[in-house]
Amino acid sequence: MPGLAVLALFAAALPTAVVRQPVANMYSRPSTDADVVSQAIFGANVGILEQTDGWAHIRTADEYLGWTPLSALLPGKPYAAGGRVAEVQSLFAHIYRESDVTKHAPLLTVPFESRLEMVAGPADEPNPAARWLQVRLPDDRAGWVQAGDVSLHPQPLSIAQTLELSKRFLGLPYTWGGTSSYGYDCSGFSQMLARRRGVTLPRDAQPQAEWSGVTSVDRRHLEPGDLLYFGASEKKITHTGIYLGDGKFIDATTHLTPMVRIDDLHDAYWTKLLVAARRLK
Repeated sequence: MPGLAVLALFAAALPTAVVRQPVANMYSRPSTDADVVSQAIFGANVGILEQTDGWAHIRTADEYLGWTPLSALLPGKPYAAGGRVAEVQSLFAHIYRESDVTKHAPLLTVPFESRLEMVAGPADEPNPAARWLQVRLPDDRAGWVQAGDVSLHPQPLSIAQTLELSKRFLGLPYTWGGTSSYGYDCSGFSQMLARRRGVTLPRDAQPQAEWSGVTSVDRRHLEPGDLLYFGASEKKITHTGIYLGDGKFIDATTHLTPMVRIDDLHDAYWTKLLVAARRLK
């Protein structure tokens, strides 16, 4: 859609919009020279607080605020908010223009947790043995996704299942402000794993540690799935990870190698920085 057309649609001051890009950066102010504070992924419904000079000040479902270019959004009614929805369970999913991987390049590649509206089929129920599912994109284009990349009925995971899932992300790049499988930051990674357990954790590490939905845990009593917080003090937290057991934890970090990796609490670097541990209630 041409830029002028996008601006014209937003002139109607619609209160909601849908993210049309695989990942949309959210900035602290309306400029790409500003710092990235978070991200919104493809298909996410966001609230629009204000707009100026080709930018929208948005609120995501986890109540996070930031500025994103209007070109990353489509105004209008919520997308994939009800009905038949497919949620991406692979790290990434290609969406094609037809049910064939060989004829054309993908229309786009969306990250883990992206939600897609399914096109109604016979009896409104997909064939469990079908390889392909037809979806409708936010801009009304039709697309096809391979059934093995999505889940039609995702369920909350147990702690053990969540920790097993976490290891699928090993090696993904650390990305400041990142909330997708294109790259997570530490709190974005922890928030995503809590979400797989059915819990909406605050976006940033300090608010996570102070959230009423967690309880404090002594280091001597850590259990797999506990949230670990690092920093200068309990009031100056700068990093978080998830405890795996046997002194190990998984985190998205810039320490040594900037990626999702498994670290050891017994290492001097981490031992001196661990200031808090929390358990989801």
